[in-house]
Amino acid sequence: MAALSDIEIARQAKLKKIGEIGGKIGIPEDALIAYGSYKAKLSFDFLETLKSRRDGKLVLVTAMTPTPAGEGKTKTAIGLTDGLNRIGRKAMAALREPSMGPCFGQKGGATGGGRSQIVPMEDINLHFNGDFHALTAAVNLLAAMIDNHIYWGNALRLDPRRITWRRAVDMNDRALRGIVNGLGGATNGYPREDGFDITVATEAMAILCLAENLKDLEKRLGDIIVGQNVDKKFVTARDLQAAGPMSVILRDAMMPNLVQTLEGCPALVHGGPFANIAHGCNSVMATRAALKLADIVVTEAGFGADLGAEKFFDIKCRLAKLQPAAVVIVASVRSLKMHGGVAKEDMAKDNPLAVAKGGENLARHIANVRKFGVPVAVAINRFTSDSDAEIGEIAKIAEAQGCKALSCTDWADGAAGAESLAREVAALCDGGTAAFKPLYSDDVGLWEKIETVAKEIYGAGVVVADAAVHQRLAEYEKSGFGGFPVCMAKTQYSFSTDPKVKGAPTGHTVKIREVRLSAGAGFVVAIAGDILTMPGLPRVPAAHAIRLNDKGEIEGLF
Repeated sequence: MAALSDIEIARQAKLKKIGEIGGKIGIPEDALIAYGSYKAKLSFDFLETLKSRRDGKLVLVTAMTPTPAGEGKTKTAIGLTDGLNRIGRKAMAALREPSMGPCFGQKGGATGGGRSQIVPMEDINLHFNGDFHALTAAVNLLAAMIDNHIYWGNALRLDPRRITWRRAVDMNDRALRGIVNGLGGATNGYPREDGFDITVATEAMAILCLAENLKDLEKRLGDIIVGQNVDKKFVTARDLQAAGPMSVILRDAMMPNLVQTLEGCPALVHGGPFANIAHGCNSVMATRAALKLADIVVTEAGFGADLGAEKFFDIKCRLAKLQPAAVVIVASVRSLKMHGGVAKEDMAKDNPLAVAKGGENLARHIANVRKFGVPVAVAINRFTSDSDAEIGEIAKIAEAQGCKALSCTDWADGAAGAESLAREVAALCDGGTAAFKPLYSDDVGLWEKIETVAKEIYGAGVVVADAAVHQRLAEYEKSGFGGFPVCMAKTQYSFSTDPKVKGAPTGHTVKIREVRLSAGAGFVVAIAGDILTMPGLPRVPAAHAIRLNDKGEIEGLF
C-alpha cells in the first residue's frame, strides 16, 4: 500500500473546534474571531489583557544550509511542539504563514509534513484568512497613490526616476520584475519604470511582522520612503497621506491566527517574510502573545541559520527585545551527504564518510549560533534509509561542537518521534544558560555591519561594493538611519553568494549589488550576488499537479 501524502494525512485528521484549542491555553471563546470551525484570529482586546503576564521561554528552530534532499525545519518545529506537550510542558508554536508563490512553484507548502503538520493544511497554504491579500492590496494602494499624486500635479515634486516603491503580487512571476507603467496616453498617467516584488519580500510584510500594535503599524507605514524628489530629499508614505488607508486595509491582518497541530496542540501562524530576500520571521505580535500563553514557545526562521537565524537574532530579537532560551538546528543525513559531494540520485546508499565531510556545514552553523550566546541542540530528521553509522557521524559532529544531536522520527510517529528532542530542549530552557547578544552593536556603521555578517557568519574573506552602494549607505547614515540593523539578501543554498558552492567555504568574496532603505521596517536591505526579490516558476512548476478531484477536494498540494 502506497504511503499517504501530506495532504491525505491532514485530510484524515479529526480536528478539534478552534474554541477547544483556545481553551487549552486560556483563551476565552469571545476572544476568538472565528474563520470557520478550525481557524480564528485573536482579538486586539484580548491581546491587551496579556501584557501583564510573565513570558515563557522562546526556542528557535533553524537549519543547516538547505539542499534539494530536504531538511524538514517547519516539520521539526511542529513535532517539537507536540513532543514538549507530550512530556507535560505547556508549549505552543509560533510560525510563519506560507506564500502561495512557492506553493505553486517548487518548494510546495509550508505546514510541515507527515504526522507533524499544522491544520487545516489547505487553508493555511492557500489564502489563509486573507492576510497576504490584504498586504498585497496595501502595497499596491501606496503605489497607486504615488502615480496618482504625480498625475494630479506632483505637489511633492517626486522624481519619477527616483521612485523606489514597487508593486507586489503573492506569486512567482519573473515577467513582472521590471515593467513600464503609465502607457496608453495622457489619461493613463506618466510612463515610468516600475516593477513587482513578491508580497513576502515587501517592506509592508516586514512592517506587519515587526509592528507592536495598530498605532505602531500606522507610524511605521508612514515612515516608508517611496523615493526622492527633484532635490533628492526623501518622500514618505506619510507625505502622500497613505499611512491611514493602508492601516485600514491591514487592521484585521494584524491579528494573529490560531490553528492546531495534528495532535491538537495550539499554534499561532502569522506573517511570512522569506529569509533569503527578507527577514524570515513570524510576527512580533504572535510571538509575544504565545510567550504570554505558554511556558515554551517554538518558533522558526527561514532557510539555514546563516540567513533566518541571523536575522531572527540581529533584527527581530534586537528590535522586539526578545531573549531566546535555546536553538535547534535541523540536519538530515541526506543533506549532509549532498554537502559532502554525493549526487541526489545516490542519497539512499550508505556513506558515513560523505556525512562526515558534509558535516563541516553543520559545524559552521552550530559555531555561528553560539556567537549569539544561546545554547544549541541538533535535530536529526531521520529517514528510513539512514544507517546507524550515518546517524552516528552526525552525533560526533554535534559532540565536537559541545552539543547533543537527537534523532527525530516525528514525520512518521508524531509527538512520540520528537520526545527525545523535546526533553533536551526543555533541559536547555530550564538550565538558564542563554546569554543572548546580537552580533554587532547599533552604533557601528552600516558597511561595518554588512562586513561583520559576511565575515562572521558567511566566512567571507572580503566584502566589496561599487561606489554607488557606498554613496547610498553614506546618504542613509547622514539622514539618521545609521543605527538600523542590516537585512542581507543572499542565496539560501550556500554560505557564499554562489548557490553551487556546498560545505563551509571560507575566504570567498561577497559582492553587495544594491542596498535599499526600509525605513518603516527599521532596517537596511543589502542585496548580495544574483538574488532576486521576485522569484520565477521552475521548468515544471508544482502547479501542474494541483487540481480539484471529483469531490471538489484539493489534490497535489504538499
